Amino acid sequence: MIETCVRVVSAANGMAWVAANQESGCSACQSKSTCGISGLGDFLSNRRPDLPIADSHAQVGDELLLCVDEAELLRAGLFAYLLPTVLAVAAAALADASGMGDLAAALAAVFGFTSGLIAARFLAPTPRIQAHPIPSSTPRRTS
Repeated sequence: MIETCVRVVSAANGMAWVAANQESGCSACQSKSTCGISGLGDFLSNRRPDLPIADSHAQVGDELLLCVDEAELLRAGLFAYLLPTVLAVAAAALADASGMGDLAAALAAVFGFTSGLIAARFLAPTPRIQAHPIPSSTPRRTS
């Protein structure tokens, strides 16, 4: 299972919108000040939209543990990335083998890629996200 901690930022009608509350890899790295990739990570991290999940018991401020099965995520990734690529290459190879020329092969590749994206949209399984509440820790009493 792939897991991450999130915080509920909004909840209504059995849906909860959550935002990740863990820092990304670039934020946690000791070489952040000298790394060129960390600037890109900072730029992109502010643009993440809230994720809607079905959870009728979540309230604003609750912390949840989101879990996704690795096999489901891999299957969805194969549909999203491999299917369009294979169709693009197959369409270009078919156009080239039929002697249509380079322009037709390029157009066939674009058509195959677009067809693969559309097919992946409808055929790819959506990974199930499971949300589990994280019990809040009880405050310690000092005497």
